[in-house]
Amino acid sequence: MVYRTYGRTGKQVSILGFGGMRFEDVDDHDASTAMMVEAAEGGVNYFDTAPKYFGTKGEKAFGAGLAELRRRGMPYYLSTKTFESEESAIRREIEGQLKRLDVDHIDFYHVWCITTLDNWRERRRNGVIEAFRRLKEEGLVGHICVSSHLIGDEIRELLEEGVFEGVLFGYSAYNFKTRQQAFDAIRQYNLGCAVMNPLGGGIIPRHPQLFPSLSRGEGETTVEGALRFLFSHEDITLSLVGFGNGSHVHDALAAVERFEREGAVDLEAVMSEVDTTFEGICTGCQYCDNCPEGIPIPKLMDAYNHKILFDDEKQVVSRLKNYWNVDPTFAGRCIECAQCEDECTQHLPIISRLAEIGRLAG
Repeated sequence: MVYRTYGRTGKQVSILGFGGMRFEDVDDHDASTAMMVEAAEGGVNYFDTAPKYFGTKGEKAFGAGLAELRRRGMPYYLSTKTFESEESAIRREIEGQLKRLDVDHIDFYHVWCITTLDNWRERRRNGVIEAFRRLKEEGLVGHICVSSHLIGDEIRELLEEGVFEGVLFGYSAYNFKTRQQAFDAIRQYNLGCAVMNPLGGGIIPRHPQLFPSLSRGEGETTVEGALRFLFSHEDITLSLVGFGNGSHVHDALAAVERFEREGAVDLEAVMSEVDTTFEGICTGCQYCDNCPEGIPIPKLMDAYNHKILFDDEKQVVSRLKNYWNVDPTFAGRCIECAQCEDECTQHLPIISRLAEIGRLAG
């Protein structure tokens, strides 16, 4: 395993992090624990979850797994997050998290899911910075971090606060062109940098033909290539991979082994070969899955991906009917309340896409 220094914290963390958002069966603690143990045996020491992964079940699964790591004497750092911004709510949140995770402190605690600057400014007015500082002074939090879905220059306003020691944001081979400016601030403030969605929410491994430049060398898979692309980026401290089962852990560890053996890829060469940024692709985070009209928005957005990826409108309706078993006319129920767009971490024009799907269905 390769380790890098997490910014000015001095902590040495594995370049591969364990993401807890995608367990295939979050209630099977034996399975999730076995996955965490296998990752730790491979050298992974950074484990990331959140209070709304499977409705807090994710943190409970982590609690069982971390207890086993401690029993075996395996070192780890724990990362989790909070949406809350007022101190009373943050303290209620972290009290529940410490209990679910069965720990007495959290190593990397994130102000979670900043999607707009207005959202950040509201949280700041509510006192989130002061609350996090007090948690750190009390030893409940080791390092104050932020999870952001802002792109371009917008992220600088967050990082210029001076309180954050690390940042987490989405980055992969399909959206790198819109994320480069974030690294200027990361270098300037000597921050730890974790990236999520390294496989584009599964888009990259499902469509390897669209990313031929990622697989380099005999036998290298698209998954290995996509991860080695990130491992080669020295401004990235670690890449979080969401593990659903043991084979996912095995594949990611194999990518690290290949990186250790063959070294970094030529980032500029890979970037220059990618003709499209693929910006605008839904990565399937499912934060929008709360439609008051019952529209299964994540499934409709997944189907819309196929229009973008293959430049074929017919793919949309076919995907909905044959893969998701969803009636495309569901899109016509949209009342344009914009709740889904407010929740979307990628700022996608969901309402207009639903209207287009409705047109195609008609």
